[in-house]
Amino acid sequence: MSSQENLPETVECATHPGVETMLRCGRCGKPICPRCMVMTPGGQRCRECANLRPPPAYDVKAVIKLRAAGAAVGVGLVAGVLWSLLPRFVGLFVFLLAAGLGYVMAEAIQRVTNRKRGYVLQITAGFGILLAYFVRNYLLHGVPVVIGDIYGYLAVAIAVMVAISPLR
Repeated sequence: MSSQENLPETVECATHPGVETMLRCGRCGKPICPRCMVMTPGGQRCRECANLRPPPAYDVKAVIKLRAAGAAVGVGLVAGVLWSLLPRFVGLFVFLLAAGLGYVMAEAIQRVTNRKRGYVLQITAGFGILLAYFVRNYLLHGVPVVIGDIYGYLAVAIAVMVAISPLR
């Protein structure tokens, strides 16, 4: 008796046609390749049987996204008005204020979303900070974007980086 008689037959992966495999899902028996195999405490599973879902902190429903958007708009409007009231001699201190704006934006979004995280909330925070910048420019100059406002651009970049960090 040769050793090849004891090996299971080689079949094609159910997800990736043309890829030969000897693996099968431990629950449903579907042929799976190493790329689509998920290791679980119960053994190897296909993606359907593994029942993959995001952790609860990253499970952001539509209502939570709307609350985050409302918080971002509120903070953005208030911050934009306050930013426009700053005296011109603030200088490099504006970068510390930008970091503070990023912190306040992230904290507001986290509070209204019950500490949820994720890519959508990061984007929302970024848009809230851009709203603050646009409001500031509109109140000061009558246009949403001022050409050559290097300090403003850097302040927005710092605020966005600080805001998205806790939302990752």
